[in-house]
Amino acid sequence: MKREKSAGGLFGLLARQYLLFTLALLAIAAAVFALWVLYTAQLFRVPDWDSLLADPALTAGKWETLRRHLTPGSGFAVYDEDGALVFAAGEGFDERVEPGALDCVSVWGAGVQIDAYELSGDGAARYLVVSHTPDGEGGEATRTVVLDGNYRVLLGGLEEGRAAYTPEEYRYLTGARFANSFAARADVSGPEGRAFTLLLRETYPTDAQYSEALGSSVWVAALFLPLFLLAAGLFIWRLRRRIARPLAALNAAVDAQSRGEDLRVGNCGGPREIRRIGQSFDQFAQRLAESEAERKRLDEGRQKLIADISHDIKTPVTVICGAADALCDGKVPEEERDRTLRMIQQKAADLARLTDAFHEYSKTQHPRFELQLRRVDVCEFLRAWLARRYDEIDLAGFSLEPVIPETPAFCMVDELQLRRALDNLLSNALRHNRLGTLLFVEAEPGPQKITVRIADNGAGIPPERRKTIFEPFVTGSAARTGTGGGLGLAITRRILEKHGGSIRLNEKPAPGRSTEFVLTLPLAREE
Repeated sequence: MKREKSAGGLFGLLARQYLLFTLALLAIAAAVFALWVLYTAQLFRVPDWDSLLADPALTAGKWETLRRHLTPGSGFAVYDEDGALVFAAGEGFDERVEPGALDCVSVWGAGVQIDAYELSGDGAARYLVVSHTPDGEGGEATRTVVLDGNYRVLLGGLEEGRAAYTPEEYRYLTGARFANSFAARADVSGPEGRAFTLLLRETYPTDAQYSEALGSSVWVAALFLPLFLLAAGLFIWRLRRRIARPLAALNAAVDAQSRGEDLRVGNCGGPREIRRIGQSFDQFAQRLAESEAERKRLDEGRQKLIADISHDIKTPVTVICGAADALCDGKVPEEERDRTLRMIQQKAADLARLTDAFHEYSKTQHPRFELQLRRVDVCEFLRAWLARRYDEIDLAGFSLEPVIPETPAFCMVDELQLRRALDNLLSNALRHNRLGTLLFVEAEPGPQKITVRIADNGAGIPPERRKTIFEPFVTGSAARTGTGGGLGLAITRRILEKHGGSIRLNEKPAPGRSTEFVLTLPLAREE
């Protein structure tokens, strides 16, 4: 038989495909972003002033050839020592500039930033100029000067010995001469060693230019969607090819099972998890048949349960009816009338207890059965419960040995239901043990729960009853807990479980004890 190649685990398959898909998306996003960066970089190219200043054409006086270093919105001008314009690449440069004004422009590469502010307060114009210069250690050196309306120095100074600025010098110093632009100067040597000043200017894009440029680059970002859809389609096709066929085989088996046909999946291939699902489905189909047989068995048991309940009710009713008929027909001698009436009373009481037990059990099994919880000290609750039941215990000829600590142990309990659970245990002990039996009631608070032990040294419980002692309506008189119809312990277990606790029959009671029930309740949170 040809063995199909294993596809590994579904998680591994999905993880690999997901990682590959993620890497593909990252690659697509990176490519689109790089394309967008290249496109926008072309729109907002920055001139390479360092290359321009290092170009041999500069010292040779071939100014025109230096235009290749410029970008849209940038330009430069060459001024001689007298401030006369020798050459201009771009518009807006002055034909003549005061030599001192050019000296006020920051030197290219020095990193100097000039900020200017107009001061007002007493009606006289004043100007504050701040120079920021890197200090070479990651910080900056700051110098300030305050000028009056005629640009005379009032306070501070950017240069030693400078007492005033001309209006043109102030405009070149603060950058006001070239609005919305960056300006810098460089002192260079031209033909024959002549000294020239190179004024560099770069115009900043306006908000409208930015918006227009970004709008024109939308098509680059739009490439992501078709590339994403292409990658998604490719990976979906790959996944479908790997898992669609085994899933189809599994689906066919499920459909067949829903129609009542016995179709098994077998080896459907595909990822390991899908193969396991197929195997589990085959096991489920097998167990389904077994479950159907179990359901029929439970139905038969339920019918038998109804018969047992009917028998438990019928027995006292029959006795009551027979005795009542005998009394009515005058068949009971005078000396037997009182005994007959007491028998009727006893059977009626048994029937009432049986009915109450059925009622309580049905209430605890109802989906809407809810507890009325409140914060209660269980140790104090046990002491009060024993105090109420002490006379009954004493009159029955039993002894009591309680061990309940004074330390409080607070739990969230329904006092009525918890009292009913304890009453069931105590009533069973009184009903099924001989006179002189010693009863034990102990409480042991722990860090998260309290453990309560209710035990006796009486007749004990037969081994064959121990495993089913908490089940309701256990068949056979040996499993009954008395006239309650085998429901008392089932009710007790249900009440403890609704409290979040538990009850169990200790398989190895403490020395001197024959029967020991262990109850647990979770402690309430500290308030």
